[in-house]
Amino acid sequence: MLRKGRSRIQLKSPAEIEKMRAAGRVVARTLDLLRESVRPGISTLELDAIAERSIREAGAVPSFKGYHGFPGSICASVNEEVVHGIPRADKILADGDIISIDCGAILDGWHGDSAITVAVGSVSAEDRTVMEVCEEAMWQGIAQLRPGNRLGDIGRAIEAYIVSRGRFGNVREYGGHGIGTEMHMEPHVLNYTQTSRGIRLVEGMCLAIEPMVNLGTRHVNVLEDGWTVVTQDGRRSAHFEHSVAVTADGPLVLTAREENREKIAEMGFPDPGF
Repeated sequence: MLRKGRSRIQLKSPAEIEKMRAAGRVVARTLDLLRESVRPGISTLELDAIAERSIREAGAVPSFKGYHGFPGSICASVNEEVVHGIPRADKILADGDIISIDCGAILDGWHGDSAITVAVGSVSAEDRTVMEVCEEAMWQGIAQLRPGNRLGDIGRAIEAYIVSRGRFGNVREYGGHGIGTEMHMEPHVLNYTQTSRGIRLVEGMCLAIEPMVNLGTRHVNVLEDGWTVVTQDGRRSAHFEHSVAVTADGPLVLTAREENREKIAEMGFPDPGF
């Protein structure tokens, strides 16, 4: 453990990082399956059932199910829902929607956590843009996960990219986190610039990097269900996430999917083994 004040940051050995990659592959395959399953007319509860079956058939356990009472195996957040949307039978996807799907799995005691935002049928140009901005902001944040950099460099890079693309809302109330033998661990990872650059990144740290970007303002509310986070202005939001290890060779994307292969090569990151 790396100690900072009262915080304890879990450092992983190369063998433990490989176990986290195995958990990440379960999440990656499940998200690929969910992307293929998204279509007009399907409910978010049906997507949840697909996810749970995929995770359990891989010998893993859904991280989210029962977590502080959360009822689903995925978070399914549609349109103005930013994160933590509860899967429901009456939440039916329609052409033109966008849906953020956040998925976690535990395999042999190690966690994987990743999220994608998916277009349902044909979506507007501005919806495509907010999805592209959010995903690229995530990659810019991931690029900072190198030994010797600081925790605050991640949020600085994420915010700088979002600002460079125009007037988008960068949600501040939620952020990334450490991950390992628990889903949420120290440190908390901000998606914006802070005064202090924070602790130094070292080999063996594993962090989930997850910006949330709104078409309107950054401000959000939580619905009466106690979980679902929505934009205050009712405009749409995108969310992307990968779990990543800090290694001597650079950021190792633990939840990498096949569709990320070209991007990982372009960014010069280590090959995670697809």
